Amino acid sequence: MHTDERYPIGKYEPKPFSEAQKQEWLKAIAQLPEELEIEVQHLDAAQLNTPYREGGWTLQQLIHHMADSHMNAYIRFKLGLTENKPTIKPYNEKAWALLPDNDTVPINVSLTLLHALHKRWHATMKDLSQADFERTVIHPEQGRELSLWLLLGLYAWHGKHHKAHIQALKDKMNW
Repeated sequence: MHTDERYPIGKYEPKPFSEAQKQEWLKAIAQLPEELEIEVQHLDAAQLNTPYREGGWTLQQLIHHMADSHMNAYIRFKLGLTENKPTIKPYNEKAWALLPDNDTVPINVSLTLLHALHKRWHATMKDLSQADFERTVIHPEQGRELSLWLLLGLYAWHGKHHKAHIQALKDKMNW
């Protein structure tokens, strides 16, 4: 069976609220920075500049993308918790990945950022109730309301998704 290189763990599938699911997703958010750091700790500059798949980002761009994406997610959560159905600001992740900082800033800067960000984000979410997670933000490009619960699951998946890209490339290249 051939796995789609774009989605090594499959596409995100929303799940209904449960305390057990909440704890699983929160654990994924809390552990992601350390897990990412372990995945890339022995890679050299040439390896970090290797695309994870044909036509994909380099591992360096991927790490910086995760910091960019998760900063946006944190802001979306904060807005969703403090405002009534706020409209969130979409961003062009592909254009962001091509900005010069992605090539010039070492990945340890984004890894450090992810450690701090995920600590704050986890602390923000860990004691939220089901009603809190039912709060919504409006995504103007998708033209719909997204619950904070859906976003929690999506970003827990997002971290695992990109970590799997790194693992797949390392396996393919025998690194």
